[in-house]
Amino acid sequence: MANFEARTSATSGRITVSLTGECDLAVREHLTAVLLDAVHRAPIVLVDLAQLTFIDSSGVHSLITAHHAAKHTGGHVYLINADGPVAGVLEITGLDTLLRAPAEEHRHA
Repeated sequence: MANFEARTSATSGRITVSLTGECDLAVREHLTAVLLDAVHRAPIVLVDLAQLTFIDSSGVHSLITAHHAAKHTGGHVYLINADGPVAGVLEITGLDTLLRAPAEEHRHA
């Protein structure tokens, strides 16, 4: 099984979900559950990708699922700190634009 971890931390009005390792089909259900829980607990969810080394279509699907759930409740999911191959996948799929955090959210992360 791939090395993957999703840690959450909460501050006033937002939750940060920090992802570490490799995000693939083996962890999709876990990631989706963590993200949906965060979306239901706070109006702003920041997904910190600084320590994520790989993401495939399964991870992209989880991010889109969380985005739609947040949008339904008036909330937002934002991606921060993507780099390398992960940033490339997000750019190819358009998630880098769709889930781009406003500048003020980057300062709070």
